Amino acid sequence: MLRAAQVRRPNLRKGVVLNKMTLPISVSGSCLCGSVRYEASGTPIGFDLDHCLRCRKSSGSAFKAELLLQARDFSWVSGGDLVRVWEAPVHDQPPGYRRCFCETCGGPVPTVDVETVNIPAGTLDEDPGERPQRHIFVAVKAPWFDIADTLPRLPRK
Repeated sequence: MLRAAQVRRPNLRKGVVLNKMTLPISVSGSCLCGSVRYEASGTPIGFDLDHCLRCRKSSGSAFKAELLLQARDFSWVSGGDLVRVWEAPVHDQPPGYRRCFCETCGGPVPTVDVETVNIPAGTLDEDPGERPQRHIFVAVKAPWFDIADTLPRLPRK
């Protein structure tokens, strides 16, 4: 299903403490072809490495690296009208899985919700100055991938 690009809310579980990110960042990024461009400036909410099956499939990798910020800190610079959304059916419990992408090249782009924005870290044009805080959904990680760092590992989110 294709529709406007205002979607998914992060499901940050209560009681899970992330490393505090207190310094504001300023980043920009784009899709693969450069038709969709964005900017974000603000203090990140989190930086996760998501090992769920759907994130692995949509990224084509062992995990999806995602930077979370407040939606008010985000703006489309160009190509916002080219952003499309594909939504998979609800798997275990709502919400369903949503993937935002550029209509022209199919490359991933940020998912903007009312309060938050989920930025695929691979779309950033430069180093955000922050590093991932945790691995999530490690209970279903790819069996061929070994996590070799010391970041916290959550079985789910």
